Amino acid sequence: MKIKDLFETMEYGPAPENRDAADQWLDARQREFQLFINGEWAPPVSGKYFDTINPANKEFLARIAEGGPDDVGRAVAAARQALPHWAALSGHARARYLYALARQIQKHSRLFAVLESLDNGKPIRETRDIDIPLVARHFYHHAGWAQLRDTELAGYREVGVVGQIIPWNFPLLMLAWKIAPALAMGNTVVLKPAEYTPLTALLFAEICRSAGLPPGVVNVVTGAGETGAALTKHEGVDKIAFTGSTEVGRIIRKATAGSGKKLSLELGGKSPFIVFEDSDLDSVVEGVVDAIWFNQGQVCCAGSRLLAQESVAEKLYAKIRARMEKLRVGDPLDKSIDIGAIVAPVQLHTIEELVRKGVDEGVRLWQPSWACPAEGYFYPPTLFTEVSPAHVIAQEEIFGPVLVAMTFRTPAEAVQLANNTRYGLAASIWTDNINLALDIAPQVKAGTVWINCTNVFDAASGFGGYRESGFGREGGKEGLYEYVKQTEEDAFPDKPVVLKKAKPKAGKAG
Repeated sequence: MKIKDLFETMEYGPAPENRDAADQWLDARQREFQLFINGEWAPPVSGKYFDTINPANKEFLARIAEGGPDDVGRAVAAARQALPHWAALSGHARARYLYALARQIQKHSRLFAVLESLDNGKPIRETRDIDIPLVARHFYHHAGWAQLRDTELAGYREVGVVGQIIPWNFPLLMLAWKIAPALAMGNTVVLKPAEYTPLTALLFAEICRSAGLPPGVVNVVTGAGETGAALTKHEGVDKIAFTGSTEVGRIIRKATAGSGKKLSLELGGKSPFIVFEDSDLDSVVEGVVDAIWFNQGQVCCAGSRLLAQESVAEKLYAKIRARMEKLRVGDPLDKSIDIGAIVAPVQLHTIEELVRKGVDEGVRLWQPSWACPAEGYFYPPTLFTEVSPAHVIAQEEIFGPVLVAMTFRTPAEAVQLANNTRYGLAASIWTDNINLALDIAPQVKAGTVWINCTNVFDAASGFGGYRESGFGREGGKEGLYEYVKQTEEDAFPDKPVVLKKAKPKAGKAG
């Protein structure tokens, strides 16, 4: 029997990851968590709590404190009190703390990975092999920048107290993207994690204590949208950093307008995945899997719009359908699973509604023959073909495992289709002609353009969008500027100087 035939006849059994450590950690805390303020655990003023659940099976995981305006005020006050000492530390001293955090994350990487899969629903292979290593990488990388700030960013200083609001699709990784550069540049932080996925942020808060981070430097206030709104509006916050939906980004921008707060937004996307006829289609198919079915498609830069050159479109669609049939959806803690659970019922409903609109518009839908697990919040990988740019599913961010496909004939038409949305976060170009790729890439309106790859990230590389995908950058040297300000700003008084009109000198009449 040939090797290829052998693999095609093999059946894969479950390969469950052991979750005992995560359950022990939760049980040791009676599955109830308070707010982390000034280095201590504090109950919410309101006394309110909410539940976080495992989206794969609807299992209760823990009760989480719901922070209100008073709790946000306490956290901001703690961050403000800690700021002078933290900012006055040498870059080397701050770097030592960041290195300690990175090592603690690596030490507890398995616990972080399992906890993230339980709380979010993403496959353990992704949390274990992608998310957690990148989290440690960000803290290591920015520990280096902490030591270089005064030389590489001469003339700049910390912004102050930073309010950070992160989403549920990459809970711990987005925490690292926000907290690591903020601390490296001398700021203190009040973090509001997503209400669906707070557990790894709370574990990180424990690690901050064990690493000896000074009280008040990092504060974690859990809650829903009202908590984030209170943080955004608080007068003691000098900067807001937000990752999430475009709709909430608009609200935050209005709330901070005229306040003097610095602001960075990393918002939604509808990223094009452009395939030219000379591409290696087998490689393209694996790129498509990484682009749209990674993390159940719950990725702001997901390659959700497949733009295929007309001459190879049908052949590519056939290969994609064959690959979709082999994808495995199920328990996120199963190491043989490709696609896990949707984070919450409200997100599953959003996906279903947008797919229904596509069907109502007469677009051709294809899904694998197998069924998703009945328990939990799951949705199968989905392919729409015969899509036009005017269709709702071609314009709206679905944020799920749904791929919409369109065709083009010429490179110019490909660019036109790629730019035909209100977003501008990322794009992916596939061709064996590097000159063509380098010609097309600058014409695509996206903050990041990958060539013959997708979803490639590193702490040393800046990431961000423009148009309705936000502004500002995260990662790399360019991401540091979001957390510093020019020292010359301190030379300007808070109140405008009123100049008195000079009296005319007495003199002879002309």
